[in-house]
Amino acid sequence: MLHPLAMLAIVMTRLTELIESAPWREAVTYRDTWPHEYVLSEKDDQRELLAAICARFHAGEGVAGRFFRMTNTYLFAGDHKYWLMTDYRKINPLAGEDNYVVNRALLYRDRRDFVIQPGDTGRPGDYPTSPAHDWTNRTETR
Repeated sequence: MLHPLAMLAIVMTRLTELIESAPWREAVTYRDTWPHEYVLSEKDDQRELLAAICARFHAGEGVAGRFFRMTNTYLFAGDHKYWLMTDYRKINPLAGEDNYVVNRALLYRDRRDFVIQPGDTGRPGDYPTSPAHDWTNRTETR
């Protein structure tokens, strides 16, 4: 039987191979604001990549983050973070029923990798100077 660390290395190697072979395309609409790339699970034949990312999320390897007011789960691998446009708990990645979006963006290596808030930009040189808002304890006064 393989040692758990050896099994993890095999899983990481396969995920890396899937990521490297995926036909990533630029999200042109967000080129100047929040640059990232994406693939489609069905159109680009990336069901296995989607399944691997979902499996990592189900294994507890996802990190909760916030893009403005939207909460999402992110997977950090190499120099990128990966996320889905659909809640991973609602996806059957190998069923081939829907075309899911798998996104990735280069890491900023600052707060923006976890929390995006008003006033932030996606330009790498615009380092955020304000701390992350505590959205969990915030009350709206509108």
